[in-house]
Amino acid sequence: MTRLRQCLTAIALVALTGPTFPAAAADMAAHRALYALSLSTARSTEVVAVTGSMAYEVIDACDGWASRQRLQLTISNRDGQDIEMVSDYVTWEAKDGLSFRFRMRQTTDTAVTSETEGDATLTKPGGPGTAHFKLPEETTKDLPAGTLFPMKHTETIIASARDGKKFLSLPLLDGTVPSGAQDTSVAITAWLQPEKISFPSLSELASNRVHIAFFDRDSQTQQPDYEVSMRYWENGVADALLMDFSDFVMAGKLTELTLLPPHC
Repeated sequence: MTRLRQCLTAIALVALTGPTFPAAAADMAAHRALYALSLSTARSTEVVAVTGSMAYEVIDACDGWASRQRLQLTISNRDGQDIEMVSDYVTWEAKDGLSFRFRMRQTTDTAVTSETEGDATLTKPGGPGTAHFKLPEETTKDLPAGTLFPMKHTETIIASARDGKKFLSLPLLDGTVPSGAQDTSVAITAWLQPEKISFPSLSELASNRVHIAFFDRDSQTQQPDYEVSMRYWENGVADALLMDFSDFVMAGKLTELTLLPPHC
């Protein structure tokens, strides 16, 4: 997801670290989701207004998960200028969690500002392994033991929430930064019983609220690079996003949801 900054709640945390995982993985659902993004907080006087949307699709390709996330923001500054930021992120991840391909492209007013592309493999579930980047430059990064790819990372969070865990510390390789794997610190603040909402396919499912902080493994600072908060249903659908872009925080609301059949 998008980079955010938000303080973790001071709660008693039960640790799950390294390659220790829940006994059973969560059952993820292929789906297509659309989110409306609105300005929650502006920290800079340069930012007057921000609007946007995010489209997310994950396809069950039988032996793997194919996903695409497209984020669009229009930022209005105090000089009356509108700046358009677009991020397009595409991945394929094997269901056994051992291989991963990724491509990410970010533009600002059509100029490319960031681009990554590559693939990664793990020697066993949870790593270690190797990531090979083709962009922004040809390079290879070692992945530490415990490394997860994005879908397996989400599965682990949801299954751990179901099992009553309150805190996870897991390395993640999502391919969005050329430095390789990042450390993630996950706080699970609630496990919610099913409730009637506007999406019938979610109304019979339990859910959980999580906060994820991402850290550069090579950084000397204890401040996270970014953070995200959301509500996860037990099938992997997310809502109630909070996304922090440093100068401003965006809220994301699920507006459309379609569950998709397997593409075998």
